[in-house]
Amino acid sequence: MSLVELIAQADERGLAVSGLACLDRCVPLLGGDDEVLRPLWGSLAEGAAPGDWAERLEQARGRLDTATGAEEPEESVALAQRMLAAAPAERSAAGLAAWADSCSLAALRIHALLDGPAAGDDALVDLCRKGPAEGLSPLLAAELRRQITVLDVLADGPAGLLGALEVSTEGRRVLRAAVSRRNRRDG
Repeated sequence: MSLVELIAQADERGLAVSGLACLDRCVPLLGGDDEVLRPLWGSLAEGAAPGDWAERLEQARGRLDTATGAEEPEESVALAQRMLAAAPAERSAAGLAAWADSCSLAALRIHALLDGPAAGDDALVDLCRKGPAEGLSPLLAAELRRQITVLDVLADGPAGLLGALEVSTEGRRVLRAAVSRRNRRDG
């Protein structure tokens, strides 16, 4: 099943986890540490109060550096900033569906950008979400696999949230290493 189909079939919680997982993997671009989104993850656990999501989202926004400053941020940072800014305060299926879809695209685009200018264009990023695509860069292919895995592990029930968090943690480490490599390369 394609990533687009998996997102379309996800329930409200699955959509929230899908979007949050994409954002979580891109947190290093926003200057966040590994724990900055942990309370937001907690709001998706079984038994969490319905209002926890909105409150914890605002706390996360306050802790992450989303100011653009005098200069326009590079494209990957701007994409991560938009993911955070677009997160819906209300956990409704309609709002979360649009957010999860846009986060999926943004995270894939970020990973393609980090692989370099020759890594692929927006058309390839969109195409890989709809089915098998050839010629994906290593970071892009890995991010696509992570997004599919997150949605697959959520189908395992309540324990799936922990699996999704583990996938995101590993992806965050990979992105942090890619950013570090790019910074060393570009000086």
